[in-house]
Amino acid sequence: MTLGPAASFGEVVDRAHIVICCGTGGVGKTTTAAVLAIEGARRGRNAVVVTIDPAKRLAQALGLEALSDTAHEIDRERWDPAGDGAPDGRLSALMLDPKTTFDSLVNRYAATPEQGERILDNRFYRNVSGALGGTQEYMAMEKLHELHEDGGYDLIVIDTPPTRHALDFLDAPARLLRLLDNRIFRLLMMPTRSIVRVAGVAVQAFFRTISRVVGTEVIDDVVAFFRAFEGMETGFRDRAAAVQRLIAGPSTAFVLVTSPRREAVEEAAYFAARLQETGLSVAALAVNRIHPSFGAALPEGLRERVATLAAAPGDPAAAARLEAAYANLADFRTVAVHERAEIERVRTGIGSAVTAFVPYLEHDVHDFAALRQVGGHLFAPVPGAG
Repeated sequence: MTLGPAASFGEVVDRAHIVICCGTGGVGKTTTAAVLAIEGARRGRNAVVVTIDPAKRLAQALGLEALSDTAHEIDRERWDPAGDGAPDGRLSALMLDPKTTFDSLVNRYAATPEQGERILDNRFYRNVSGALGGTQEYMAMEKLHELHEDGGYDLIVIDTPPTRHALDFLDAPARLLRLLDNRIFRLLMMPTRSIVRVAGVAVQAFFRTISRVVGTEVIDDVVAFFRAFEGMETGFRDRAAAVQRLIAGPSTAFVLVTSPRREAVEEAAYFAARLQETGLSVAALAVNRIHPSFGAALPEGLRERVATLAAAPGDPAAAARLEAAYANLADFRTVAVHERAEIERVRTGIGSAVTAFVPYLEHDVHDFAALRQVGGHLFAPVPGAG
């Protein structure tokens, strides 16, 4: 069971070893992931933030020109300019490169350097290693396993692709295991004489048909690709099972990120429901780009005040200014009430997890100063806590 509903975002970065940030596109998910990693480092943890978002926004949020597939440690002066963070904290960042990760994985599991070279040189492998459907999600899983096992990090924050693709990321270990158990895969892994003897007429006819469409050379490349994996599938299977346990473990926390937009809220509710179906839970909810409430008055009452001012005697110009101000406030309160009603749908679905609201900012988040501003909202004291 994953880390359950948290009392604060501080509890998330203090207790979790892995934090998976999920949400639809354009809701500030990458920014939230970066802020969580920064706060973890400020609290003395060796933190790394990983993006598998192909839009490559993490580097911009961290004020960097680019990120690579290898973790890059960020100078402390950039993320802790005041020097008031815990002295042993560290912050690193990387962006997943599926093909580089796949190549590294092949070399790791190859029994000999020659076996690794046969796979890496295979034309079918070169064509699909960076473009095959599901490769990105599976390689993200592998990178998570690598950082967990070999990175030495206390806190690993994963910035996932938009929601439904994030679900593909979570399902990647199970899908790999299903592939390894597939009859066609097992047939392709057999030596040539065995596959002819075992496959039967139907499978042989299938390969002949495909060969006529794409060419015998392509089929030969595909078969050679799978044959080159002989003896390596056990390593893939073991890692997939290990990541399944890791994602569902008590040191993993899911942070759901959304905005008040209806489509974003619907995606967030969908993701929360899917998590619950698999026995997982949301530890915290971050709501970005929300309008401030400007008090607790109901919009209806504010509009009644406008009508009262319009009927009151006195300076017409001053009354008009007050009427405009109250009308503007009533409009803002209408938006704020509607947004919070939308968010309540998600909050009801995830239970008692802490919720943090980040308002619209005056500028885009593209440097550490802006990230600290967002962090001030995420890690603000929770009313009634303590």
